[in-house]
Amino acid sequence: MSDIPLGVLDLVPVPSGGTAADALRNSVELARRAEEFGYARYWFAEHHLNPGAAGTSPAVVLALTAAATSTIRLGSGAVQLGHRTALSTVEEFGLLDAVYPGRLDLGLGRSGGRPPAEKATAPTATPVVDGRAPNGLVVPPRFSFASLLRSPRFALHRRLLLLPNAESQEYAEQVDDILALLAGTYRTQDGVEAHVVPGEGADLAMWILGSSGGESARVAGGRGLRFAANYHVSPATVLEAVDGYRAYFQPSDGLDKPYVSVSADVVVAEDDATARELATGYGPWVRSIRTGEGAIPFPTPEEARAHVWTDEDRELVQDRLDTQFVGSPRHVADRLEQLQEATGADELLITTITHDQADRVRSYELLATEWRRR
Repeated sequence: MSDIPLGVLDLVPVPSGGTAADALRNSVELARRAEEFGYARYWFAEHHLNPGAAGTSPAVVLALTAAATSTIRLGSGAVQLGHRTALSTVEEFGLLDAVYPGRLDLGLGRSGGRPPAEKATAPTATPVVDGRAPNGLVVPPRFSFASLLRSPRFALHRRLLLLPNAESQEYAEQVDDILALLAGTYRTQDGVEAHVVPGEGADLAMWILGSSGGESARVAGGRGLRFAANYHVSPATVLEAVDGYRAYFQPSDGLDKPYVSVSADVVVAEDDATARELATGYGPWVRSIRTGEGAIPFPTPEEARAHVWTDEDRELVQDRLDTQFVGSPRHVADRLEQLQEATGADELLITTITHDQADRVRSYELLATEWRRR
C-alpha cells in the first residue's frame, strides 16, 4: 500500500478550553510533522461560523503553513466557490504560487452559495448489499441534509457570505472561468480579455471535491480534472461519487485518465482501547454540525461522556460513527486498504481530530509508519 500516497485534511479544529490561536499553531506544527512523516499533501478545509473550526480562509492558512514547511504539497479542501468569484480565487492562489511555486493544489467545492438543486447522478457501478460494498466496506444508509439546509444557520451563512442581492455564479461556468483565467484564455462574449497578475500561468494542480455522482463529479470528469470524494462527510455516497466521476471522465491536457482521492476520518493509537478513548469526542462533535448549531470546540473524553444522548441524536451521527476508522495502526491501515480497494482511490486523505495535539500528531505518525510497511 505504500504506493498509495496518504495526505492530510485539516479543519483547524479548536480544542475545548483552547482558542483559535491555539488551533492555528497546532495546524502549522502538524503540517511540519506531516512533512517529516512523509505525507504527500496537506489540505485545509473552509468552514464559517463554527466555534470549533478556525479554518475560515484556506489561502491565509496556506500562506502561514507554506512559510513553515518546504516540500509537502499544500492545498484547499476546498475553496467554497458559492460566495467567491473566479477572479478572487485565481488572484489569491496566484499570489501564493508566486512565492511558493509548484507546491499548491487548488481544490474547489460548490458549498457556500445557493442551496443545491436536486439533479440526476450517474449510476453507481459498484453494488451495495446490506450496507456493504463487495469487499465489506461499510456503506451506510444515505443521510438527508435537508433539515440542515433549511436551518436558520444555513440562511445566515448565505446572508453574511454574499453581498446583498448577489447570486452565486453557476458552478460549472465558474470552474471554466478559473481554468481560462489560469490559462490566459479568458474572453468575454464581446472579446474583452482578462489577464491576472499574479495568477495567469500559475503552477496549480486543480481538484474538484464532491460528495455524490452529481454536478461536482460531472464537472471534474467532463473537464479532465482530479476528483476528491468525501467518505468522511458522506460515506453513503462515496461509491456513487467515484463511479460517476469515472463515467463522466474525458482526458485533458493535464490528465489522461481519472485520478481520485478519497477521505476518511481516522484516529490511531498504540492499541484499540486507547484509540477509542481519544475518539470519544467525535460523536458530540458531529452532532453539533448535523443539528445546524455549528461545530463545537472538540471535547475532552470526559466532556463527551457527559453528553446525554437521545435517539434522535444517535440517528444523526450513526453513519459517521460506523465509518470512522479507530484503533491500532494495523487495524486502521486494514480499514484504509479496504476503502482504497472499494473505491479504487489513487490517494487517501486522512482527517484526524483529538482533543490533545500530541495525540493527534502521534496518530498521524503511527499511521505513516504502518503504511510504509505495507
